[in-house]
Amino acid sequence: MARHAVILAGGQCKWGVREAHLVDLFQEAAKACFDDIPTLKPKDVDGLIVASSYAGRCSFQVNTAPVIAERVGVKPTSICTRVDVLCAGGSTGIILAKGLVESGVADIVMVSGGEKLYTPQKWEVFYSELASVDHDWDGTNGMGLPPPFFSLTAQEHMMHYGSTKEQLAAVSVANYNYAATNPVAQMQKTLTLEEAMNAPSVVPPLTLYDCCPITDGAAVCIITTDEIAKKFSDRPLVYIRGTAQVCLNSVSANFPGAHLADWKHTKMAGEKAYKAAKVSPGDIKVAQTHDCFSISEVIEVEEFGFCKKGEGGEFCGSKQIELGGKVPVNTDGGLLACGHPFGATGIRQGIEMLKQLQGRARHQVNGADIGLTHNLSGANAEHTVLIYGREPVK
Repeated sequence: MARHAVILAGGQCKWGVREAHLVDLFQEAAKACFDDIPTLKPKDVDGLIVASSYAGRCSFQVNTAPVIAERVGVKPTSICTRVDVLCAGGSTGIILAKGLVESGVADIVMVSGGEKLYTPQKWEVFYSELASVDHDWDGTNGMGLPPPFFSLTAQEHMMHYGSTKEQLAAVSVANYNYAATNPVAQMQKTLTLEEAMNAPSVVPPLTLYDCCPITDGAAVCIITTDEIAKKFSDRPLVYIRGTAQVCLNSVSANFPGAHLADWKHTKMAGEKAYKAAKVSPGDIKVAQTHDCFSISEVIEVEEFGFCKKGEGGEFCGSKQIELGGKVPVNTDGGLLACGHPFGATGIRQGIEMLKQLQGRARHQVNGADIGLTHNLSGANAEHTVLIYGREPVK
């Protein structure tokens, strides 16, 4: 009989500026995950995947997976490993866990991700980010620092498609207001369009609220099969219907689109995931996209087919990303307001999708039965997409 992967449970710690070690954050998130399904115990978990890119640099802890396994009380017998693809680490871990449980190599895999990015010397983490891209080529020219790169992207989109600063601000307003009632989000405040428009400039046209913050945090989820999941919970099953990961370049000079606002690799990843999941853009009821900057969400809603290419600004500005809109996006606050501890973000997205499709989300989307999550990594080089659904692929 075919084994179908599902996301069974999930939890995260409070994200933000934390006076805690990386391992503490993982422990808090693991407890929240087990609290989500009290019948599931650490002894039931046979596999562990840890997503973290800065564990060695900021927390001085390499070979992270065995350390996390022992500290959260699991004893892996099928897999115990770490993945490092920066912002896509959590999503990549879920993809790998799906393959492991569907192939029968593992039965219950914990996918955990987290970063401790705040350091006493604040400049350290920005200096370290120059290693997130090809250090010899882009890093030495400052392209590893995200705001300048995405400023150029925003300028390109404005030039080619006529998007406006007000439309970018609308993304920030929507996501901050989603996060205002999220107790584990980094930014728990409402935001008005006027506040967003008048915020201090970071790199024009991007202002403070157009940029996601540096974040300490961790998130944990459990991936297993549908049959095993039924032994632990009577909640509706949430299947991982299809996945895709596309990487067409690393160096920014080899960007695959016609210009920086043409995200060919995002579109390709979306199309591959849709095909694997046997769905179309019109089937997506809720999405969690990689809003590291407001312009990212504007372009992502285009490339995933929620609107026509070039119309992302109008789509977001007309509140189509809010509850009641065509496709509510980043309904827990996204990267802009929840924060972005790189390896944890894809897992946070998966947890929000779990809750949305089970009807227990804080900002519940009516009729949510198919959802999409997405991460980009590096200098907009790698794109990772997962499609979740209430039914398996048939």
